[in-house]
Amino acid sequence: MRVVVADDSVLLREGLQLLLAEAGHEVVAGVGDGTAYVEAALAHRPDVSVVDVRMPPSHTDEGLRAAAEVRRAWPGARLMVLSQYVEVSYADELLASGDGGVGYLLKDRVSEVDDFLDGLSDVADGGTVLDPLVVQQLMGRRRDPVAALTPRERDVLALMAEGRSNGAIAAALVVTPGAVEKHIQRIFTKLDLHQDDTNHRRVQAVVRYLRSGSPG
Repeated sequence: MRVVVADDSVLLREGLQLLLAEAGHEVVAGVGDGTAYVEAALAHRPDVSVVDVRMPPSHTDEGLRAAAEVRRAWPGARLMVLSQYVEVSYADELLASGDGGVGYLLKDRVSEVDDFLDGLSDVADGGTVLDPLVVQQLMGRRRDPVAALTPRERDVLALMAEGRSNGAIAAALVVTPGAVEKHIQRIFTKLDLHQDDTNHRRVQAVVRYLRSGSPG
């Protein structure tokens, strides 16, 4: 993959670049502020970007605002937000299109290298990968549940929101992969998602779940 890394911490930025290079990926740019990230992303059109939330000058939400700006200018941009914080409003904006290619992980996840790299690949492929704490805070803002889903179907959908594969969902819920597939098909039916592209339907289902306010 071709990757742009945007983080104002030189140590973390260089560490991520080294980590990605060792995993066989090409880091085409490493930048330290939101403006430079927008320029780099639109110039290089990477397979995925890794973007910090809080960058200069105000260290509030420049990274997320820059990511949202890139997504508006280039709807196909794939973005992995990596932060110590959850900024719900801009996470909402990044998820709003339902097109996928968005991740939001807390920086503690970088210590789980394989999980981070797998999540980054999923985002580059158009998936949605969200830290459980991000899911929790997004859900906390909303009221109406996805009432048509059973508790088990909501469990499956919550794990889908974390970017889990069918096999990983089956292991977490101690059921067979076939049972998970049946739950997912019922979820698609109940949420009226009848498109042919299964990956796109997964993304749409996750977005509807996050908007519904149902914790499961």
